[in-house]
Amino acid sequence: MAVELNHTIVHARDAEASARFLSEVLGLAAPRRFGPFIVVDVANGVSLDFLSADADEIIVEHYAFLISEAEFDQIFARLAERGVDHFADPRLARKGEINRNDGGRGCYFKGPEGHVLEIITRPYGAGA
Repeated sequence: MAVELNHTIVHARDAEASARFLSEVLGLAAPRRFGPFIVVDVANGVSLDFLSADADEIIVEHYAFLISEAEFDQIFARLAERGVDHFADPRLARKGEINRNDGGRGCYFKGPEGHVLEIITRPYGAGA
């Protein structure tokens, strides 16, 4: 049996706003409701299912998205239009930079709830 990731739950104080931010920045279809979840579907059949949480603190998670070079330019432009800070590293220390890991491009940015989101054009370990 092949094992595939199908979905993951993303906790947020405002699930609708967080899901809308992600879908708009990544250029995906508008989120859809499924029970208590606000679902963002990505191209490989995986969904991020946003769930509103009453918690004072949301545990910050990391989500990385593999995209094409053209999509990188489009997403990067949408981040700039929104004034969203971006970073070259997961510690968010290299503000305003992108990385060129494995011969591609990548950057990190935060969603509305503080989740660390990453876009990369080459999978890690793919080499130059």
